[in-house]
Amino acid sequence: MPAKEILIVEDEPKIAQLLSDYLQAASFQTRWLDHGDRVIDSIQHATPDLLLLDLMLPGKDGLTICQELRRFSDLPVIMVTARVEEIDRLLGLELGADDYICKPFSPREVVARVKVIFRRLDCLINQASPKTGFTVDEERMQIRCAGQPLDLTPNEYRLLAILLKRPGRVYSRDALLDQLYDTDHDVSDRSIDSHIKNLRKKLAAIKPDQTLIHSIYGVGYKLEVE
Repeated sequence: MPAKEILIVEDEPKIAQLLSDYLQAASFQTRWLDHGDRVIDSIQHATPDLLLLDLMLPGKDGLTICQELRRFSDLPVIMVTARVEEIDRLLGLELGADDYICKPFSPREVVARVKVIFRRLDCLINQASPKTGFTVDEERMQIRCAGQPLDLTPNEYRLLAILLKRPGRVYSRDALLDQLYDTDHDVSDRSIDSHIKNLRKKLAAIKPDQTLIHSIYGVGYKLEVE
């Protein structure tokens, strides 16, 4: 198996070299960019396995790069920065970063964080069900269908995750409501119908030739896969 490649985007050569040395010692391949404007084109030309991204860069900053990247790729991203304000930390993660490391840092910690992300991804690949064609990432609240990420609301994610646990099982609307909402929420069972309608539309965009979620008249719903 070829070594995984890490793209280091860092405008300080000493830090970039330090990271590269430690990552290569851990059997990763590395390449380095020092300017934000070149990152997206580089990734589209030759996609690495993980992006180690400094926040403060000449040209495009790290947050802008991450935001643009998430429009076409779910490449794992670890942000590295000296800006430790909580708003930056949250904003970075909301834009799609997988992890966040603040300077000054131990290069050994960076290597450990990289390994953790790859272990999680390998686990997800191993847990992908050939029977259903779906992969559920509980940490990121993300579900993939036929390898493609579904753009789901939190309730749509939870609802589909429930159906995927027992393909073929019929769930009543009340049973689904109990698992989706707290008991003190006054929610109509027709909200389940609305979520199902949206899920069907999103699934049909990926598998237009299959009806995956079936209505059981007078009872509820089930998910069936070929």
